[in-house]
Amino acid sequence: MLETFYKTHDYLVEHVHAPIRRQLMDEINWKDRLIAIKGGRGVGKTDFLLSYAKELWEKEPDKRKETLYVNFNNFYFTEHSLYEFAGEFVKEGGKTLLVDQVFKYPNWSKELRDCFFHYTGLRIVFSASPVMRLIEGNSDIGHIVKMYNLRGYSFREYLNLQTGCDLPVYTLDDLLHNHEQIAAQICSKVKPLWFFREYLEHGYYPHDPGEWNYTDKVLKLMNMMIEVDVLLVNKIEVAYLNRIKNLLFKLMEEVPCGLNISKLAESTATSRSTIINYIKYLKDARLLNLLYVEGKQFPMKPARIYLQNPNLCYMLPTRQADEQAVAETFFYSALHGVHKLNACETASFLVDRKIRFDVLANRPKMPGFRFAAISDLEIGKAKEIPLWLFGFLY
Repeated sequence: MLETFYKTHDYLVEHVHAPIRRQLMDEINWKDRLIAIKGGRGVGKTDFLLSYAKELWEKEPDKRKETLYVNFNNFYFTEHSLYEFAGEFVKEGGKTLLVDQVFKYPNWSKELRDCFFHYTGLRIVFSASPVMRLIEGNSDIGHIVKMYNLRGYSFREYLNLQTGCDLPVYTLDDLLHNHEQIAAQICSKVKPLWFFREYLEHGYYPHDPGEWNYTDKVLKLMNMMIEVDVLLVNKIEVAYLNRIKNLLFKLMEEVPCGLNISKLAESTATSRSTIINYIKYLKDARLLNLLYVEGKQFPMKPARIYLQNPNLCYMLPTRQADEQAVAETFFYSALHGVHKLNACETASFLVDRKIRFDVLANRPKMPGFRFAAISDLEIGKAKEIPLWLFGFLY
């Protein structure tokens, strides 16, 4: 039975398209026995799992049968359980099971827990939809799973991909205190601003340069996020699909913006409470980011709403992407994975509850007193930092 799965595994590992090594690969403690790779649709979770399998394969080729990638789209799992499959794999000497699309499988969390406690020599690494509750509210695996977030390409990863460089990651503290030297070092090797404009429009989602139209790809991803990650997982009736899409469309016309719940409820023929829930679902699906003032959180009304990454700003045919909106969206997207961001009356963002940042599409005529992330700046000075450098945080 397993031989068919091994054949599929071998083919996929041999043909995996992973042109760069993702930074997350070195951040995971691979000794943990239950690991979740959580990320939005289209960010490369499947390629990440297969790339890890390939690294194990190349490191110990004589132990290739100890690792197996399996996708739960396979109809086999309509009649056979994850627990049963893991047992057969362990009997054959299996050590590492890489599981994709597990959220489509009933009782996935219970069976992952059972595998964890019964097959103590087995490690399971599984991809997770961003709408899956892995820790909060999940009593099955919340205390045993180690969760990591895989995001789309950072600007650093995109730049390395396009240029063949191996530019390193920097911390926010590095940028605040040494951005002039760091930018000068990078600019001696590449011209980042030229690539940065490309990245903002079509660099966040991994794709093959020879692939079909990037805009069509992202639109397809957005529809899948709504139809699967919002409707299917939250068990919302298909009849409400168009209302959710219409809500996203209206927000895309305005973002970054405050939230006028009454206006949105009236224009989409939806109740106020439902609007709030839909926005939370869109945020969980990695379509929106919500910015709150310090001390407030969902279900309270956010101070501003952003699209989840700058590429989404270019997906609306009725509105030309606004440079200031794109700059703020990039800044939020680049920082929020590791740093705390809040709305602030005196600046664009409050970072980590203490640093006020202005995010600007163009360099101001007079320098300010706060830190400023500036979109058209190649090398900064003092508190003026090039916006593109914040794409080096991962």
